[in-house]
Amino acid sequence: MAKRHELSALEAALGHVFADKDLLEQALTHVSLHSGQGKHYQRLEFLGDRVLGLVVADMLHAEFPDATEGELSRRLAHLVRRETCAEVAAEWGVAPFIRLGSGEKRSGLRNKDPILADVCEALIAAVHLDAGFDVARELVRRSFGPKMAEPGRAVRDPKSLLQEWALARGLPVPTYEETARSGPDHAPVFRIATIVKGFDACEAEGPSKRAAERAAAAAFLAREGVDGDRE
Repeated sequence: MAKRHELSALEAALGHVFADKDLLEQALTHVSLHSGQGKHYQRLEFLGDRVLGLVVADMLHAEFPDATEGELSRRLAHLVRRETCAEVAAEWGVAPFIRLGSGEKRSGLRNKDPILADVCEALIAAVHLDAGFDVARELVRRSFGPKMAEPGRAVRDPKSLLQEWALARGLPVPTYEETARSGPDHAPVFRIATIVKGFDACEAEGPSKRAAERAAAAAFLAREGVDGDRE
């Protein structure tokens, strides 16, 4: 577990020195540490997700003045998605500082996308609480702004694309059904089936129901040969 003076490297990567070091440590603490007895990052993750979404939406609105609502929504979805947040956390060098229970350390959980993404959002919230919204906004701008124009960031959300594909064929809106759940409470794995009338169901797994639904929709589209890059 990193000592407080060792966290200066992470603060340098974030571009912010915390006045309240407890906030920084909380943002790095997984619920598995001390069996959840004490502060961990889940509440901060909730707040950070909202701060991130607002700042990225504002950036996109300014950067793409001629974009439709649909395009902006797709860009937003891909910029705030779990994979992008994990990518940013990796760029900050977060993994060595994450505080985990002993079993989770051995499993390599600190390098998994779901954990890195959660900590990314928690750190954004911690900066917001420590120094205010403007400082948190600049952190998001520095870290997520350069990704706005990267190829693939406006790829359509698979659930939205599947719904449009189904409706265009006169089919009902696709539905999603949880078929299995495994793993511990703090790191569950959901298995979801996407159901489209007249087609075999397609299943996929993910660390959240939303992620599993997207994966199932993507699997269905891939099976049916639907190109997600086309409008």
